[in-house]
Amino acid sequence: MEKQSKIYVAGHRGLVGSAIWKNLRSKGYTSLVGKVSGELDLRDNCAVKRFFDTEKPEYVFLAAAKVGGIMANNIYRADFIFDNLRIQQNVIGESFNHEVKKLLFLGSTCVYPRNAKQPMAETELLASELEYTNEPYAIAKIAGLKMCESFNIQYGTNYIAVMPTNLYGTNDNFDLERSHVLPAMMRKFHLGKSLMRDDWAAVRADLDARPVEKITGKNTRDEIVAVLYRYGITDRHITLWGTGEPMREFLWSDDMADAAVFVMENINFKDTYRSDCKEIRNCHINIGTGMEISIGELAGLISKTVGYDGEIKFDVSKPNGTMRKLTDVSKLNRLGWKHKIEIREGVKILYEWYVGNMPS
Repeated sequence: MEKQSKIYVAGHRGLVGSAIWKNLRSKGYTSLVGKVSGELDLRDNCAVKRFFDTEKPEYVFLAAAKVGGIMANNIYRADFIFDNLRIQQNVIGESFNHEVKKLLFLGSTCVYPRNAKQPMAETELLASELEYTNEPYAIAKIAGLKMCESFNIQYGTNYIAVMPTNLYGTNDNFDLERSHVLPAMMRKFHLGKSLMRDDWAAVRADLDARPVEKITGKNTRDEIVAVLYRYGITDRHITLWGTGEPMREFLWSDDMADAAVFVMENINFKDTYRSDCKEIRNCHINIGTGMEISIGELAGLISKTVGYDGEIKFDVSKPNGTMRKLTDVSKLNRLGWKHKIEIREGVKILYEWYVGNMPS
């Protein structure tokens, strides 16, 4: 990519997209294009075609997707597969139609089987059945990476698919129903600490910034207590889903962005597979740290960082999800990139950002 190349970042306001945008700006790229969902609905093929006709991007980062945690994935199964398939087909299809020089597709390590060999190498893809709770989302992401792979093989395009591990960072989604485990947990402990200390100014400020089921800081105490209780938040204890035993890997979003830009600048499709292979497959690249922490240990780390000293309970009647999801990042390391931010430092930075950036 040249510094003046026109680069489209799909999903530039999201967790990953905003980090990619910031990284590109810091490296001197001057012609970035981004559209919020209200300006461009990526599920609408006609709208996407008009956008590509007008903007003519040379490079595309496909970081836009419908995402969520275990609860949202399990409840909104049709939405997760249908919306993501439409987004991917439209953006990748129009990138091909408009001869985009290079595209980076962001998937997820949930594409791997629930009982994949650990750590999960790229070769584990489609080895056995997926985790049920996020199967629709995973199938959509598998379709996306296979679309990139297939266009490359048939038409000689240069579309790279990367599979990041669990991400967290500034501009994360802290919605209690739809967010991923780490930001949801952080918000629970923040609210739990505020309730324990009878700090209703902090509780109301949090709910004004991020309403829960349309309950804001302007509602009565009883209404606020009732809605928070439904999410396991009380003035005495916090309840989390599952047993706390599952192991998870977490990658700081700025590290993810740095890896994504590194791949776009330095890696081509031909670099993602062995030249002597009879069948070209598993060309995607894992992005992660190669290190893991249990959900129980994560809860302890976040609660300590937040300053929450109440009881932590685990609701074992709720699903754990996949018990272990550790990525094998040796392929990415061989290509020349390694993460920088460790989980303890990242959690501290994120909580400082959370309390200092209550959106209006």
